[in-house]
Amino acid sequence: MLTSDLIKPRLRMQGSTLRVEMVNEQDPSLQQIAQDVIGLFHRYRDQSQAAWEEAMRAYEGASVDYVLIRGLAKVLTDAATFTPLTTPLPPTTLREQVFARGPVFGNPDLFHTVTRQEVLKEVADAYGLSTGGLDEMLFADRRASYRLTDAGPAWTPSALLARYNLELARGALYWASHITIEVASNYKDLWKYMKLFKLMFWAEPKQGGGYRIELDGPISPFVSSTLRYGRQFAAFLPALFLCDQWQMRAYVHPPQGRGAMLYQLDHTSSLHSHFKRSGEFDSRLEADFASEFEQKIGGKRGRWQLTRESEVLLLGDTVMVPDFLLVDTKDEKRRILIELVGFWHPNYLRRKVEKVRAANCAHLLLLVYEGLNITEEAFRDTAGEVIFFKQKPVLKEVMRTVEEMAEHVYGPRRKPERRSKKVNG
Repeated sequence: MLTSDLIKPRLRMQGSTLRVEMVNEQDPSLQQIAQDVIGLFHRYRDQSQAAWEEAMRAYEGASVDYVLIRGLAKVLTDAATFTPLTTPLPPTTLREQVFARGPVFGNPDLFHTVTRQEVLKEVADAYGLSTGGLDEMLFADRRASYRLTDAGPAWTPSALLARYNLELARGALYWASHITIEVASNYKDLWKYMKLFKLMFWAEPKQGGGYRIELDGPISPFVSSTLRYGRQFAAFLPALFLCDQWQMRAYVHPPQGRGAMLYQLDHTSSLHSHFKRSGEFDSRLEADFASEFEQKIGGKRGRWQLTRESEVLLLGDTVMVPDFLLVDTKDEKRRILIELVGFWHPNYLRRKVEKVRAANCAHLLLLVYEGLNITEEAFRDTAGEVIFFKQKPVLKEVMRTVEEMAEHVYGPRRKPERRSKKVNG
């Protein structure tokens, strides 16, 4: 991510509103700068990070676009791989051997008769190294000495400028104190990244669908005022771009000292996420279940519509996103959640059972693989229903249970009203 000194010049304030001035990704002059920076970066492959940074300073010179140039270079550097040199001994050991011979200089004098080159040769000979090789290895554990071994994505000028805009947008959140998100899709990835970046949240369902999520940050009453948590906000932001419908309102305290300001983004933004979406299914078991349902019951053949991970169970400081949701097409209030439990790891099972108990959800149906080291007793206190299966869930049994659960939770289906025929007199 960009450093704060590269973000602040792009912040614009009007009244109580904050926005970020982004660059035109199609501007020919900016594309030329981006192309120059990309080309220069590739020329420094296998050279040190210090050499690359020195080359960038030379390219920047007295340019008025120095904020842009430094920002593009930071994006390239962050996405690349710099690797430390391989050394026969830890660099700290090599430094100890050299420094133990006292202060030395390039040329001898009355008080320092041994030169630096002579000390390096003496230590290098002791370890079977060349003098030049030892000189490089002395500080091989410092980032400046790391070699550029992988330049990262195959950047185009437009793609690099687009990523720079994303980094500007997320950088404004460094100083955020509170964020409100309204979202209506792709819940699994959303909460996956919230968990990954250790964000504290409070969520509630929205009338009409979707969820409102409140995120507290570094200037909230119970978190010390630092940029560390704000950087977690910034790191999380690209996860929102994985959702189809969303909007964000953030209260930001910019370093210019104007107090809390409103910073807003939504799904109409032209920004794109570099995060990868999760696959449609987490396992072959889930994929096969969905495929069989579609073939035998889906479409107009049945009353139930199956959707993937489209509802969230809110469990305090965590959530559960069931694998499937069945909705009665004749009465959309009748909804049954389905969770397949087919993973064998003991910790996974323990957490799954804890979440099911915490959910206390009467319209949750668990489909559990018999081969797991778990019994019906583990689910005795849960509010929903459990079906154990051997190889795969039996769809006929699943749908029979779904109908029974729906009647138990929602009552009997309403019979359609019969229209009376008009008789001509």
